[in-house]
Amino acid sequence: MTDDRSPYAAVTRQNPERSLELALAAARTAAENGGSDIVVLDMSRQTALFDYFMIATGTSRRQLHAMSEEIDHKLEDDLNDKRMNIDGYDESRWIVLDYGTVVIHLFDADTRNFYSLEGLWADAQPVDLTDVLKGV
Repeated sequence: MTDDRSPYAAVTRQNPERSLELALAAARTAAENGGSDIVVLDMSRQTALFDYFMIATGTSRRQLHAMSEEIDHKLEDDLNDKRMNIDGYDESRWIVLDYGTVVIHLFDADTRNFYSLEGLWADAQPVDLTDVLKGV
């Protein structure tokens, strides 16, 4: 749903329910693979480019790789979506998975703190993950 005060109020979202489904699946998969401080931000009022950010922190290069690979598996194989791009995989301090309407950011703790996406996009609405992460 868009707000008339938003500069993107005229943007018609293709399938916001599908975007949310992908973002929540990515969040749950990150949690199942040891990710922490998991956040999903509704970006629909901030930009016309995408609907959601999913942000998570990992403790090591290996864990960040595992999270990104499992998220890929979940979104591509199980939910039949196609990743458009990936960046940062080799360096593994900030891996970005671009699914078009959902952008997934996997950080190590220092890099997440440095870039502070939640602060940069502080006006974005966080999505309640209580039910999604229950039992993980």
